[in-house]
Amino acid sequence: MFANLRDKLARTRNAFRKVEDLFQSGKRREEILDGLEEALILADVGVAASGRVLEALRTKTRKDAGEADLERALKDELAAMLSSRASDRPDGSGPTVILMVGVNGGGKTTSAAKLAARFKRDGKRVMLAAADTFRAAAQEQLALWGKKLGVPVVKGSYGADPAAVVFDAVQSFKAQHGDVLLVDTAGRIHTNTNLMNELEKVKRVVVREHPGARFESLLVLDATIGQNAIPQAREFLKFSGLTGIFLTKVDGTAKGGAVVAIAEELDLPIRFIGVGEGEDDLFEFSPREFVEALLS
Repeated sequence: MFANLRDKLARTRNAFRKVEDLFQSGKRREEILDGLEEALILADVGVAASGRVLEALRTKTRKDAGEADLERALKDELAAMLSSRASDRPDGSGPTVILMVGVNGGGKTTSAAKLAARFKRDGKRVMLAAADTFRAAAQEQLALWGKKLGVPVVKGSYGADPAAVVFDAVQSFKAQHGDVLLVDTAGRIHTNTNLMNELEKVKRVVVREHPGARFESLLVLDATIGQNAIPQAREFLKFSGLTGIFLTKVDGTAKGGAVVAIAEELDLPIRFIGVGEGEDDLFEFSPREFVEALLS
């Protein structure tokens, strides 16, 4: 799996080449550190996060530290920054309802399908709810995924109240003693206050109708937009239910370094990363493995 992840991160690894070159340059500690901040910024780690990394390395490494020592210290620091917000991932052990939220085009529907495939392989009873009733194409896409995966899909009519669709889905989920219910939500315009109110309403329906279920809400972000994902995501932080991040399209971008900035700025754990369009193109996010895949 590590080798596969490393291959999937090839474009981002190329962006980190200047970072790796510094540790093979034969330069002294201060020269390496002087060049490292710029190299991290160019790898889309971000100005603020890069500054914090450099401050930590200057504090934690000896003045006579060699290249190997500095490289290990960098890996440790990046992994620590990504781990500080880590929490338990949903594993389907007990009824779990997972909302997929984010703007249109970020990959919510495909990500919901990937999670459905993963949980089904684990022997869980999975259902999908097409609560994006404002895009007929989203419902059709989810229905096609459901048919392919052999997973039931609860849909509503075009323009229906998403909370009503979720209500029906929760009732069916309880009746069938389901393990995981994945809800694909609308994501029209991320600055639309009504959308945040709609998400809160959906959350209230889930909590009221299935109080014993674990509630999760994953913010789906497109990695190809890099740092631009942060202001987009801040709008969704107005929705109180967010529990983690699902980062999509990581394989198609050289901006994977933004993972560090995203985790740092949003104060949310990254739970999963998507690395392709197939149902198996999914990794549970491991900070240490991610960093090692970038810098090895």
